[in-house]
Amino acid sequence: MPAKPPATVREQIALSYAHLAGAHAALDRGDRKYSRVDYMIRARLRKRLVDGTMKMRSLYDDERMKMTMPQACYYCGSTRKLSVDHLISKIRGGPDESDNLIWACRSCNSSKRGQDMLAWMERKGQFPPLLLLRRYIKIVARYCESRGLMDTPLDRLDDEADMPFDLRRLPTKFPPLDELELWIYPAETVP
Repeated sequence: MPAKPPATVREQIALSYAHLAGAHAALDRGDRKYSRVDYMIRARLRKRLVDGTMKMRSLYDDERMKMTMPQACYYCGSTRKLSVDHLISKIRGGPDESDNLIWACRSCNSSKRGQDMLAWMERKGQFPPLLLLRRYIKIVARYCESRGLMDTPLDRLDDEADMPFDLRRLPTKFPPLDELELWIYPAETVP
């Protein structure tokens, strides 16, 4: 029996993050298809995030990775003409904090401008790399938590919240594993 669709902000974030965790686990194992284990990870994590018995990991790992990964555009992997980009656009109200700052080449930064990252990538016909999406979801969750929006019904968001992102764009269905990337690596480092 399929799980019921998310009704609140908390449920939407939990479902997206749980799908991400299942996909990440499958990619880490080198699987070509999702397995029963991935579906179990997704179901259990979703339930525990919603009922509060589990929390998302902090942004610490994401920040540590930002410092150790090759300096390259988070969107395309280019190492040329890099600038700093706000993952969730500052002009739309995204936080001006290091967690929200990533490398972007001038081409991607100019193309994205103040758009929501998920909307921009969707228009380009791309699904975001999982580690970029993980950072994005964590920032969205922190934003919603700090503003007391987690238990807001999704159908009331337009009336109650002026958010710098469209929560409904958080992916609740993921492409097949062969269409996903964990990370965009610079062309120079790909074997």
